[in-house]
Amino acid sequence: MSTVLISPEGLREVLADKCLRLLDIRWALGDPDGPQHYLDGHIPGAIFVDLETELAAPPSAARGRHPLPDPAQLEKCARSWGLCNGDPVVVYDATGGLAAARAWWLLRWAGIADVRILDGGLPAWIEAGGPIATGAEADPEPGDVEMSSGQLPVIDADAAARWEGVLLDARADERYRGEVEPIDPRAGHIPGALSAPTTENLDAAGRFRAVAELRERFAGFGSGPVAVYCGSGVTAAHQIAALAVVGVAASLYPGSWSQWAHDPKRPVAIGD
Repeated sequence: MSTVLISPEGLREVLADKCLRLLDIRWALGDPDGPQHYLDGHIPGAIFVDLETELAAPPSAARGRHPLPDPAQLEKCARSWGLCNGDPVVVYDATGGLAAARAWWLLRWAGIADVRILDGGLPAWIEAGGPIATGAEADPEPGDVEMSSGQLPVIDADAAARWEGVLLDARADERYRGEVEPIDPRAGHIPGALSAPTTENLDAAGRFRAVAELRERFAGFGSGPVAVYCGSGVTAAHQIAALAVVGVAASLYPGSWSQWAHDPKRPVAIGD
């Protein structure tokens, strides 16, 4: 767990480390006000990172709502955050890590080894008595980090269609069953996928559930290679983080349902 998550108490111990890069990933579907939330209050020293423009390529029907960014562009953004080779990184949000996990996964995919998610995010930090800063932080000195993509496994739509293992759908149950679809053109799920809502990785306080509970949860889906998708490759990263906590490696389908549903050749399953 300590290689994936860091507690508020653990963050306070290392916050003075000049090499630490603290990234605020305040984003939620339908909430465009992440930058303002950051200005209203953030952990001192944190740099705001825009998930839509810095952690994803432009959306398209062919690639999905949040395609993986070009590695060179991601490297450029990371340098603007002040990230240098070897720097430890902590990412957080205010929604249990559902957005911050995208940064966690993407940076590890790009070769940054020491990236952790603040367990419980900003609410847990405040509850633990951590200080809050308002307004914008001074721009950091540009970093020199070098990135290379492909350090974590990904699959495409063809691989998802023929996946021989456990394919987890991290969206809400009602979207999986096809009862509602607020965003994409078709409702339902990839045939053969199992419903595994990301929110069930968290306890009532918005922190990751205990290791034993997560291990029991994922064991219930069966055995074999694991791949995960969601609506657009964001919250699926949270599922991969939870799997990593219990020592299970998983592949991400970045295009996720937002790509699959736009392709009329792809079959759709409804119900349980």
